[in-house]
Amino acid sequence: MFFRKKENLSSGIECIVVGLGNSGTRYQDTRHNAGFITVDKFAEKNGVKIDRIKFKSLVTTCSIGEKKVLLMKPSTFMNNSGLAVTEAMNFYKIAPENVIVIFDDISLDVGKMRIRRKGSDGGHNGIKNIIYLSGSDQFPRIKMGVGHKPEKWDLADWVLSPFTDTEKKLLLETAEKACSAAELMISGQTDKAMNLYNS
Repeated sequence: MFFRKKENLSSGIECIVVGLGNSGTRYQDTRHNAGFITVDKFAEKNGVKIDRIKFKSLVTTCSIGEKKVLLMKPSTFMNNSGLAVTEAMNFYKIAPENVIVIFDDISLDVGKMRIRRKGSDGGHNGIKNIIYLSGSDQFPRIKMGVGHKPEKWDLADWVLSPFTDTEKKLLLETAEKACSAAELMISGQTDKAMNLYNS
């Protein structure tokens, strides 16, 4: 039985869903952790907990339809997210097209989300590092709105600031939609996910 559990995490993975963020309680409810918050919601929805250590991350697995999925929360801090993501990609021989990255986006209001099949880093350091280390920008992504930076704020201070209670409620509602979108994307229905959930 112990063997079977161990094997569960190391074989048959067809897709990776990674939420970006920073580890540690001081970053827990900050804007930069919208990816962590969303992937935690995805795990909760699928009856699993992201609590095993592998690939410089907290990880777990779940099944979506016929597909076995690895859920990841990199422990590398945002700017080195690619170290964790590429390690898992290489281990399971997963193509970029089968890696869904969920992360914060300051160009979208809280409560908004946007799905893209691929694209540039858009100035996001976590995405920049994944593209640099994987050598590809062909991975689908779900951008979670965290609000536009106020004029007098420094960007780093803004993304590391906490959500207000109202914003957190909105984000969690949007995370529910992002989970449904990710499930569609895993099953090969990215166009449907974009049509239903892009806002």
